[in-house]
Amino acid sequence: MASFPDATLSPAARLNKAVVKYAFELGRDAAPFDYGENTLGSAMGESAGPYVVSQQSGAYSGTPEFLDSQHKVETRADAEAYLARVHEMARVIRQETERTRKDAALGVISPDFILANAIGQQQGLLAVPADKARLATALGRKVREAHLEGAPLDGNWQARCQAVVEREVYPALAAQLDTLKGLQAKAGHDAGVWRLPNGEAYYRWLLREGTTTTLSPEQIHQMGLEQNKAIEARMDGLLRAQGLTSGSVGERMTALGKDPKYLFPNTDAGREQLLTYLNGLMAGVRPRLGRAFNLKLKAPVVAKRVPVDIQDGAGQGYMNTGSLDGSRPSTYYINLKSTENWPKFALPSLTYHETIPGHAWQGAYLTETGKLPLVRILLSGFNAYVEGYALYAEQLADEIGMYDDDWAGRLGYLTAQKFRAVRLVVDTGLHAKRWGREQAVQWAIDNSGRTRESMTSEIDRYCGTPGQACGYKVGHTEINRLRDKAMAGLGVKYDLRDFNDLLVKTGAAPLTVLGDVVDGYIKAGGKVNL
Repeated sequence: MASFPDATLSPAARLNKAVVKYAFELGRDAAPFDYGENTLGSAMGESAGPYVVSQQSGAYSGTPEFLDSQHKVETRADAEAYLARVHEMARVIRQETERTRKDAALGVISPDFILANAIGQQQGLLAVPADKARLATALGRKVREAHLEGAPLDGNWQARCQAVVEREVYPALAAQLDTLKGLQAKAGHDAGVWRLPNGEAYYRWLLREGTTTTLSPEQIHQMGLEQNKAIEARMDGLLRAQGLTSGSVGERMTALGKDPKYLFPNTDAGREQLLTYLNGLMAGVRPRLGRAFNLKLKAPVVAKRVPVDIQDGAGQGYMNTGSLDGSRPSTYYINLKSTENWPKFALPSLTYHETIPGHAWQGAYLTETGKLPLVRILLSGFNAYVEGYALYAEQLADEIGMYDDDWAGRLGYLTAQKFRAVRLVVDTGLHAKRWGREQAVQWAIDNSGRTRESMTSEIDRYCGTPGQACGYKVGHTEINRLRDKAMAGLGVKYDLRDFNDLLVKTGAAPLTVLGDVVDGYIKAGGKVNL
């Protein structure tokens, strides 16, 4: 790759080369950390971290969800491929178990609270009879749906899958569970990666992976403190305007979040109401997208509940981008273990982040235009760009008027922004300043206005994928800096829609490369040459 001089390449090809070069160097530089998930693949999947199996990682968690939500079954070959993947899942679990044992010999054992969560989830999976296991029932459902679509698939596919689950997957999972239980006596309660081999250097690599910058832990920590304070001052003004003056901003937001008028019932019916509300939010923002973009994208997306069997370890909300051929829409997952974690005013910002104009809009450019080569799609896990842009999309929703008649929703948006600043503080606190889990949870509660259950889940997530949570606010801050630079450099030629189109058309890229793209955009007089 290095043998191709930049001078001989088109602007798009130079961009592709710079992105791929950065990705390869990032993967190469993970070599000293020979444990956990520290590879080019994990870095591009936003899943780099110290533990092979945790409350949020491992085949036991990811594979059933993938097969259920993404593996299509329309032909006999599709169904056979599904069964083959279930068979291979057992092999992957065995390999993960071997790697977990190897890492333990190096002193790499997840904290006791992560082990306990993963053990509890695995016990729950094994308690389900094989004929009712999600792996089997999902295949049965897909085959029945294929029948209804006019593609009869003869044979008892669910029974065949049940047999594989019973004879192969469950024994492999039981052995992994025994291994995790065996590590409990050796597990400590310290949460940070500073305690691992070459831990300080490892966290610097994780921050580089998460932010695509060379910012130090201390610089990121201070950025979080400063932005948290600035956003809090803005929130305080909005709260006071509504007569809410008693207590800290965090205490006032906590109280607002407990107000019954903002809560959906914590029942299955209440969860359906919440999902209906999300669909309404997505429909409501579409007519206003022309204020922020020239791009015309369809960006189909559906909202779903995080599956119950993985909700204890899953994130609070996340996006699975649609298939490249456009046959499957993006899926917006929200964790509804408790609807009390989601007061109504907190949902718009999350929805705009995950769907439109956020992640689903980003993904739609890839799936609907075919403008980026496959290597760029495969190497698309530049966390600070991906999450920084989605956080910027939350800001755009405010700028195009989504909160003009919704003061509580605007507070929810600012709470979400503040929460990302809080992440900078607690992530670096855990892994560089040696904070304990409880200290980080309490700091997050005090400064975010969110529930203890929600913040405990979040802090545990940062323990499993250190540095990833820092990408949001670092990326958002840099995008706004670049927007200000473009506005100043272009003067009357500046157009917000062109700038936003440029962000999307660039595709996932390191922040340094994105900066070069914006510089080229300014030199070209505001023309988007991608």
